[in-house]
Amino acid sequence: MAARAAGLAIRLDASAIPLVTVVVTDQCPGGPCEAEAAHFDLSGKAFGAMALPGQAENLRTVGNLRMQYNRVPCKWGGLDIAFKVDAGSNPSYLAVLIEDEAGDGDLSGVELQESGGSWAPMQESWGATWEYNSGSTLHAPISIRLISGSGNKLVATNVIPSGWQAGKTYRSIVNFQ
Repeated sequence: MAARAAGLAIRLDASAIPLVTVVVTDQCPGGPCEAEAAHFDLSGKAFGAMALPGQAENLRTVGNLRMQYNRVPCKWGGLDIAFKVDAGSNPSYLAVLIEDEAGDGDLSGVELQESGGSWAPMQESWGATWEYNSGSTLHAPISIRLISGSGNKLVATNVIPSGWQAGKTYRSIVNFQ
């Protein structure tokens, strides 16, 4: 799947194996990912969830499986979007892992607005992590605007507070439907 697939919910179906819904967290560069139109490298937990009762370990040792997949809406059970500030962030560089976005799940763009400033585009770093290098000290609180793959926009106002800290997660009060 392409880098922009991060955040998508995908339902996997492998014939006699129970259906499982997974969320794409990053891309798979090189190797089998380039040779196939879609390639999902599942965690042991996801593989185990597809197993018949008592057969999780047997399924984990199978290796590659042919399966069908389709995109489904992301559902986070009432959670609002969270922004985990990357450990490498500092006063002039902010990277956030965006978690729990519902709806179509993928993001085509992310922008930030410093206190008193205008909107500036963030760059996709990897997976669902987006970054902004201001070149000077950022002025918090910081609002973040998300643009979904379908073009919907959502603003998490002042979600990154004054005195923010690298490694902490800040939960908004908004989410896509």
